[in-house]
Amino acid sequence: MSLLFSPLQLKNIRLKNRIVTSPMCQYSAKDGFANDWHLVHLGSRAVGGSSLILQEATAVSPEGRITAGDLGIWKEEHLPMLKRITGFIHSNGAVAGIQLAHAGRKSSFEVPWKGGKQIKLSEGGWKSFAPSAIPFHQGDEQPEALDLEGIKKIKSDFKTATIYAIEAGYKVVEIHAAHGYLIHQFLSPLSNIRTDQYGGSFENRIRFLLEVLDSIREVWPKTNPLFVRISATDWAEGGWTPEESIRLSGILKTKDVDLIDCSSGGLSEHQQIPVGPGYQVGFAEQIKKETGILTGAVGLITDRQQAEGILGNDQADLIIMARELLRNPYFPLQAAFEFEDEIKWPEQYERAKPRKGH
Repeated sequence: MSLLFSPLQLKNIRLKNRIVTSPMCQYSAKDGFANDWHLVHLGSRAVGGSSLILQEATAVSPEGRITAGDLGIWKEEHLPMLKRITGFIHSNGAVAGIQLAHAGRKSSFEVPWKGGKQIKLSEGGWKSFAPSAIPFHQGDEQPEALDLEGIKKIKSDFKTATIYAIEAGYKVVEIHAAHGYLIHQFLSPLSNIRTDQYGGSFENRIRFLLEVLDSIREVWPKTNPLFVRISATDWAEGGWTPEESIRLSGILKTKDVDLIDCSSGGLSEHQQIPVGPGYQVGFAEQIKKETGILTGAVGLITDRQQAEGILGNDQADLIIMARELLRNPYFPLQAAFEFEDEIKWPEQYERAKPRKGH
């Protein structure tokens, strides 16, 4: 059997293979509510053979949304459709996970296909919050710097969202601390110029993430996996660095975090990213080797041999795929056939399963 189709045990959750559907915003919700689009989008990746389906950045509060089309999990009314989605995913042999998020200063924006510009308060947008009153883009409205009460509320929002995630049936939670959203904004000195206990030193800048983690840990089952997605570098001078990511990952390992989802960038409009096939894999490899924590590789991983090579070279433990699974939800089924690995197909699709020599 190929490494790509070998199972992985994470606490009490067994993943049937190493292919994970990455959280990908669909910008198709209304007031945070999931709908048939999300059911089909997430469900088709489960039918297609991914072992773990991570639901897109799901806001823990209305003001924590990137756009008005973001999914939310801040009230009980959100749960019935989310339960339907997790039930379908589990009935097809995959595991349902959720990425909990707060956009911080990158909130109140238009959806990408409508230009992606910030929607100002006077135009029907909402107030954004951040560690410091520094806008993301020049010309954006200035976010409000969080006071200690505001920080306390957001930690409580993450805890409440986790309680709802448990009720909705998710078996994995991923904390979104990447891509320039709120937790990442606390981590990076480019967006965090606070002078209190949440700013300045490395220890102070990671404090908010660790406290969010502690809030989630109060309610999340100890037997279920917990991931953290980080941007391993800001790709910008004076920003968050790979060395800091290694240091942080070592601390998260001591906090019983199961896996670091290794992405990069998203915080600075001045970032210079050398995009290319597997361009972020090196971060997953370095963090894994330096700290011993499990890692997930993401970023322009598009074919089975590339994915197999990452696992074979011990660069990561999971292959977290995004755009390739948008193009082809059935990538896992096809890859298994090409590797001549025997995996279970949905009974409804069994008649189409390719056979060797046919």
